[in-house]
Amino acid sequence: MTLREQFFEQGDLTAHEQSLNRNRMAKRAYQELKKNVHQAVIDRVELEKLQRLSNEQIQHELAQLVERIVEEDNIPMNEVERQHLVRDVRDEMLGFGPLEPLLADPTISDILVNTYKHVYIERRGKLELTDVTFYDDAHLMKVIEKIVSRVGRRIDESNPMVDARLPDGSRMNAIIPPSAIDGPLLSIRRFAVNPLTVKDLVEYESLTPPMVQVLEALSAAKMNVLISGGTGSGKTTLLNVLSGFIPSDERIVTIEDAAELQMRQLHVLRLETRPPNIEGKGEITQRSLVRNALRMRPDRIILGEVRGAEALDMLQAMNTGHEGSLATVHANTPRDALTRLENMIGMAGLNLPPKAARHQISSAISVIIQVARLTDGRRKITSIQEITGMEGEIINLQEIFTFKRAGVDKNGKVCGHFCATGVRPKFSERLQAFGVAVPDTLYDPTQHYPV
Repeated sequence: MTLREQFFEQGDLTAHEQSLNRNRMAKRAYQELKKNVHQAVIDRVELEKLQRLSNEQIQHELAQLVERIVEEDNIPMNEVERQHLVRDVRDEMLGFGPLEPLLADPTISDILVNTYKHVYIERRGKLELTDVTFYDDAHLMKVIEKIVSRVGRRIDESNPMVDARLPDGSRMNAIIPPSAIDGPLLSIRRFAVNPLTVKDLVEYESLTPPMVQVLEALSAAKMNVLISGGTGSGKTTLLNVLSGFIPSDERIVTIEDAAELQMRQLHVLRLETRPPNIEGKGEITQRSLVRNALRMRPDRIILGEVRGAEALDMLQAMNTGHEGSLATVHANTPRDALTRLENMIGMAGLNLPPKAARHQISSAISVIIQVARLTDGRRKITSIQEITGMEGEIINLQEIFTFKRAGVDKNGKVCGHFCATGVRPKFSERLQAFGVAVPDTLYDPTQHYPV
């Protein structure tokens, strides 16, 4: 079928827009048209010549070539349709194909490709099904391979899972057959162009002004803080915000699996892990980076996520002069976070007695901040708890601030209020020693902040 015939078929099918089935057929027809134009462009373009041009020149050359192909095949298209076709073909050649419009939308926080047929997005904490599709599995695989190859990683049947980073810093995970039964799967966690600030979090009712004062004081007093929460609960966002409280004259080392932190200070050293190569060599783990960071004379160490034996090295660093460090961990409650840390210490292979491991944790970490994504998609700090020491073999925790849920309204919005528990934290003495003034009125349990 020629491009002209395909276009007329598309025109006939789109005449009945109220029919869902015919709309799908029209969409497939356009996909096939775009695919054929894309192939025609590849056949005609001189790749070596193209590589020597700037991005603006490449876009101009591709636009002219697509226009020429459309005219030669005598496809009747208005100006808007031509612009869309040129944009789509350009995205296939230079970008990530159908994903480009989604990546350009700043309101989208997650892009979830469930095989080539279905693409979901998360916007304001809620999942939505889009009308974006790929031609087939092979088309989706090309996009995945393009993303992966740009960061020097690989994905194939022998290595069917990969983590990578897009040029804008967004985090990407892909898994392909045979591990993915129904076809390639792709997940992209977007990287905010303009990172959220404390003011934004207060406006979004993720925390309260008294919480902000306390968190800023904790940073000024160089207290070690652990952020706990589930997947997508906003741990990295909060870590970014807390890192903003660190003075600009301190030397900061960040360690991450995929670099996401957007530090505003100048004196920042960013380290990133690396998976093994094809031969199974060259792997750089978080544990080795933590150990190396200790030789870099850091004032503070920020660990993106603790998930293995590096927990022991992190705790030892916190206990040996690297105060004011930050880290995150996957856990549903502060108590679960402590249990996970204890289990991860066991991964180091030192066979520490449970009491010794708990003592390491209690002496290293001062405060645990629990974050959660509620059922309505909003993210909140649900608890701030202080570690007060050991009692026998148990680590003692006391809650300073909490979010109390009251129910769900008719629109599905979670109702509740923030409040202090009335407990005056033990770290108040350290705050005073560092000259950080925090009034006791912040801990008044009668002050409620409804949301």
